[in-house]
Parts: sequence; C-alpha cells; structure tokens
Amino acid sequence: MDILGIDIGGTFTDFVLLREGRVRIYKTLSTPDDPARALLQGVDTLGAPATIVHGTTVATNALLERRGAATALITTDGFGDVLVIGRGQRPALYDLNVTRSDPPVPDAWRFELVERMLADGRVLTPLGDDELARLVDWLATQSVESVAICLVHSYANPLHEERVAATLEQAAHASQRRLFISASHRILPEPREYERASTTVVNAYVSPVLGRYLDRLGPALTDRGVRSVRIMASDGGSMGLVTARELAARTTLSGPAGGIVGAYTVAQRAGFTRIITFDMGGTSTDVALINGALPLTSESHVGGLPVRLPSLDIHTVGAGGGSIARVDAGGALRVGPQSAGADPGPACYGRGTLPTVTDANLLLGRLQADHFLGGRMTLDVERARTAFMALARDLFGTQNPGDEQRAALGVVRVANALMERAIRAISVERGDDPRDCTLVAFGGAGPLHAAHLADALGIRTVLAPRYPGVLSALGMIAADVTRESSRALLITLDTLDLATLAAHIAALADEALAALAADGEDPHGCRIECFLDLRYVGQSYELSTPLPQTWASSPMPLIELAEQFHALHERRYGHAMRERRIEAVTLRVRAVSPRRTIDIAPEGLPPRTTSLIPRAVVQAALTGDTATLEPAPLYERDDLRPDDTIDGPAIIAQFDATTIVPPGWRVVVDVDLNLLITSLSPRPSPAALPA
Repeated sequence: MDILGIDIGGTFTDFVLLREGRVRIYKTLSTPDDPARALLQGVDTLGAPATIVHGTTVATNALLERRGAATALITTDGFGDVLVIGRGQRPALYDLNVTRSDPPVPDAWRFELVERMLADGRVLTPLGDDELARLVDWLATQSVESVAICLVHSYANPLHEERVAATLEQAAHASQRRLFISASHRILPEPREYERASTTVVNAYVSPVLGRYLDRLGPALTDRGVRSVRIMASDGGSMGLVTARELAARTTLSGPAGGIVGAYTVAQRAGFTRIITFDMGGTSTDVALINGALPLTSESHVGGLPVRLPSLDIHTVGAGGGSIARVDAGGALRVGPQSAGADPGPACYGRGTLPTVTDANLLLGRLQADHFLGGRMTLDVERARTAFMALARDLFGTQNPGDEQRAALGVVRVANALMERAIRAISVERGDDPRDCTLVAFGGAGPLHAAHLADALGIRTVLAPRYPGVLSALGMIAADVTRESSRALLITLDTLDLATLAAHIAALADEALAALAADGEDPHGCRIECFLDLRYVGQSYELSTPLPQTWASSPMPLIELAEQFHALHERRYGHAMRERRIEAVTLRVRAVSPRRTIDIAPEGLPPRTTSLIPRAVVQAALTGDTATLEPAPLYERDDLRPDDTIDGPAIIAQFDATTIVPPGWRVVVDVDLNLLITSLSPRPSPAALPA
C-alpha cells in the first residue's frame, strides 16, 4: 500500500504517508492564497504516492467567505425568498446586535416559475413551455455560472425539475456556455423546503469552485506520478473526483471528519469504544462523542446555512492555537473566534503581533521555543512576551513583572472553558456522562490542553495518539469510500408495507453502488447500510434508526423497529411515548466500499540500552492554577517505548505536537506508542453537570 493522507488546516498542512508498511509524517505552513502550493510542496518532499486522500477546505472557505460561484436559484412562484426567511430560530437569544449573513443568491438571481406540485406528487399547476422559454431568456441575460433548481415538493415528483434541468442543459449546450446545474431531486429528495433549497444552493455555489481547484491540482499530481486522488467527505468516508465535482457540498466538514475517523481507528486498536474526540487545531476545536460507531447525522450548519447531507456529528468552537486574545469593551478577557491563521500566525511565529493561545502556552513554558516541530522551527519568546504585555496592560491596567504570564494563564483558562462547554454540549446536554468516556486528544494543540480539560470534566483517562498533530491525515487514509441515497416516505410505521420498503432499499442501493462504480470502486466488494428517520406523529424532528445488516434477507418485525426507536428517543430526550404512532419520514441507504485495515503498530524500534531519562529540565507552569514557573522534565516522544511510565509534572515533545502531564497524572505508553494519561487519585465529581 502506497497512500498519502493530506489535511489542509488553517495554520498547518499535515501529511501522513503509508509506504511499504511504514508511516512517515510531515507538516508545513498552509498557503491560504493557494492551498495547492503547500500540498505540492509536501508531495515533493515525501515523494509522490500511488494514491492521495485529500481533506480540503476549499468549499468550506468559499461558503464562509461568500466567495463561491455566481449562482441563480430557480424555484416555484412565491418561494423566491425561502433562503432569506429561513427558520424562526434565534441561536443568540440575548444578542441585540445579531446580524445574518447574506444568502449566497442575491434577489436579482432568484427566478420564480409558475408551476406547483402537491405533497403527494400530483400536479396542481402544470409547467408550461412558455415558462421554460421565459426562464431561458432570463438566464441568457444573467452572468451566472451555476444554477440551483428547487421546486416545491419535487421530492414527491421530480417531473418539473427534470424538465427544467434538461431545458437549461440544452440551452447551455446550444450557446456553448458552461453552466453547472444542481437539482434538488438529485441532491436531496427529502421534505423541508428551506433545508432542501439551502443544501441545493450550497452545492451549486461551491461545486464550481472546488472543480476549478481540482482542475489545477489534478494535472500537477499526475505529472508527479500520482495515479488516484480521493477527497475526504463530511460523513467520514471519501469519494472519487467524479462525485466530488458533482457534490462538493459533501466536503464542508472534510478535515474534521478525517480527525474523527483517525481517533476512532486509534481508539479501537487501544481497546476503547466509548470516546470523546478532542481535535484542537490552529483556528478551531472540533469535538464528537463516539459510542461504538461513527456518529452520523443528516444535517450540519456551515456559514449560517443548513447543509442537509450526511455528515459526522461534530461540534465546533472557535478556540484554537491561533485564536486571538483581547479585552472587550466591558473589560472581560475574550479568546477567539478570530484567528491569526497561518499568515501572519501567532506572534511567536515571527510575523504576527497579536497575542494568541499558542503564545500563551509558550510563555507558560508548556511549549518550548527550541522543541517546536522537532526543533525545525524556533519560536520567538520575546515577540510573544511583547504581545502579552500589551494584553496585560488592557486587562490589569498596570504594568508589573509577571503580568504577561498571568494574562497567558487567563487566556489558556478561557480557551479551556470554551472547549469544556463544547464537550458538555455533545455529552451532558444529550444525556451522556463524559466521565464514562476516554478523551482522545489530537490536533497540533490538543494534547497541550487535554489533561486539564479532562480534569474539569471528571474524565479519568486521556489517550494521546502516536501522531496527534497529523491524526486527521491518518484518518483520511483509513476512511472507507461512501455514498448515500435517500427517499422520502412520510408514512406511519403501522401502514408501512415491508415489500415496498424492500423495493425502495434495492433501488437506492443500486443508485449508491452505481455512484461508487463511477468513482472507480468495485460494487461487488461493498456493503449496504440502511437507516429510517423516524419520529412520533406530530413531531418536527426525526431520529435516524439503523436497520440490521440482515434486513434484505430477514426483515425486522415492525414492532421491534418501533421498540428500537422508543429506546433511542428515551436515551436522547429522557422519555418515550409508546402509545403514540410512529412516522417514517425518510429512508437512507449508504453504500460503503471498505478500505483495508491499517497496521500502525511500530516496527523496528531500536532497543533502549539505558533507563528513560528526560532530555532536559525546563521551567513551566503545568498545574493550571498558577502562572509560576517551576522545574519540569522534558521528554522526547521518540525516546519512549511500550510500557514506559512517566509521572507528572512532565512535558513530552515531538515533531507534530506537545503533550502536557500535570501533577497528579501518570503516562503509560501502550504497544502502539500511544500515551495513556490517567489520574493518579480519584477526583471529586463535578459539582454541576448542566442538564
């Protein structure tokens, strides 16, 4: 196997190369103006592999920064403002200055057709040829390169959407115009008008941008000898370039999904099935709770818009190593969401001037200037100190010796509080106790903060993988190739015909397998996973309920399926309503082309002839309670061997990350060279875990 995983982050671009059973890693600063430049630099450094799996932020950044393709929306008469109206939710209830981002499609590029389909698929108002001609004439005068088609109830009957798409394709061909067309019955054949319109528009908005990026990148990789390229998808799988060009909206959580898959892979090998993943990078932190399987969801939010496509259930907070610290108008210390990114980066990188979380860790001795990136990059302590002296003046109103370190401790604690809140959101607020989980810490900054974060949450064990700073890239190598198809049902469970359901499953499976075949996968080696989105009649939201793998040959009795849903509902919401009828809203079928299991066990480790000793004794503040610097041993990760034990306080440095072991914690190295960090004494349970 010769495969390279690449994760382009906000600060660093990470590489993991698996060649002839050996793992090699590499990191370089990202190049935000042209992400391909850093990618190609890493490929040249490591040597071109046969296959690349690439996590990309191209589509995400285009959506966040509103730099996508010029897109028109074609919809039913009276529904042109659906993107602006959205939902009546108020995510910031007490924010008096809340503003909404502009929709990707401005008013002038929304076109309403006189037609109407009913929810049962019957035609209320036919779509006339004169309406199609009016659309073609209007579009000829507009400078758009992409079109989103979302007609009311097209999930029930796509006839009108198919006619619109065919007409536009013919008109574009006749005029020799390049026009990307995204139709909702192909992208998301499901109810909920706003979410369907938003997802279709997002796909139309970002697909041409990703397509141009791949057009530039592909020939450069081919010239270097790369034979196959896959793109990481939001659902924890990967996809070929054919699917990536058609469904770029599937890449909006590309990088974070790789991290979840990597953490899941490492934790499984280490014997942990119930974990909380903690991925702290340069610009943000992503967390997820895994209970035996990857946590799939049918909807995510990016750039203020719902994207109702399969994705991993990831919660993101704007706190990372590059997050900028400031004092707000009320005198409170704030961290993020603004980030220094890769350019100019934290002050200690030598170009930035604003204080960041990375600078704070450097001033506290948790990062050592000459042990960053394995000594390949020296951090500027005095530049970080200057940045924090200015912050300390704003925070304390005085200028006393040590104020910059007190401010640095405050920044770290505020960042930890933000990340703790994110973990509570995916655990406590959903009825799960984080104390029952193992915290898997990765990302360039994750192991720096993990032990203190675990202590605050009552978590007893932290797992720091062998390569924490590049785990997202490792996860991309391990990711299966996936494709999901769905169909709206909108029928109560007691009236659902099993034969009809089996026919729907077979049709959707054929559709998903055909998509995998178009990406070069062998359909015969794929497995099929089925899910029903169920809810109680009258509810507005569903719970995805898995069907057993044996469903096709031995369907589950509907009474058992109903009981499974009751149990899921009780776990999530604390109650079940067994007397209520259950409605099947959507059927989902997922085709999976599995990858070979990656063997990441270390090989050929030279024996250590002496006992483990630290490389140095440094001054650092590791307790989390004080900014006072005290002696702490510093170990090199490459010196560690299975069964080595280190008691805190200690610092463990390596090329891609630094791990902090506070006093009262112990590290044991496992057979895969992961660090298992455990509390030495029972900690009191958190006084209040909010419900």
